[in-house]
Amino acid sequence: MLAVVVALAALVLTGCGIPGGHTASSADDTYGGLPTFLPRQSFAPDSVLTGTAARPALTTEGDGVQVMLPDASVLATVTGPEVPGEGLPYQADATTCTWTVTLTGASAPVPIVIADFTLIDHLGLVYHPTVVPGSKAPPATLAPGHSVTFQLRAVMAVGEGLMRWAPVDKKIVASWDFEVEND
Repeated sequence: MLAVVVALAALVLTGCGIPGGHTASSADDTYGGLPTFLPRQSFAPDSVLTGTAARPALTTEGDGVQVMLPDASVLATVTGPEVPGEGLPYQADATTCTWTVTLTGASAPVPIVIADFTLIDHLGLVYHPTVVPGSKAPPATLAPGHSVTFQLRAVMAVGEGLMRWAPVDKKIVASWDFEVEND
């Protein structure tokens, strides 16, 4: 019996006897490709997505969205949330969250209305962030060729959420997925 186990181990280590003709040290050591009946990937990971009122973009915090408005376009990026007290012995069910919004490369004047930004958590609760107290509020309009960065804040439940921007008749054009963590 021991001789059979040793012989099988030798076959596996040399690559003989592995189905499909692959050897144990093959460069093909993967889980395999996707089935051919699935549609091909139509986007590049971490690329800039395009968002419109008819077809909003959904991405993760930190990624850019080229927002197409009726009369302009602008590149929008949201990062965060930053939360105070990470690593403290007591983790509350909710915490103060701060996001940084950057709008750049406007092709024409783009109105900036803080009320157009909303947050929704994993429970379906909607939050209305405000400009961080003591920080500079964004201009009412972003001029072409300029950039603006501003911070928004809300007290939000710990868990998953989305930052949403709805500058066209209250229709969402872009959403950024995030996680509120305080541990």
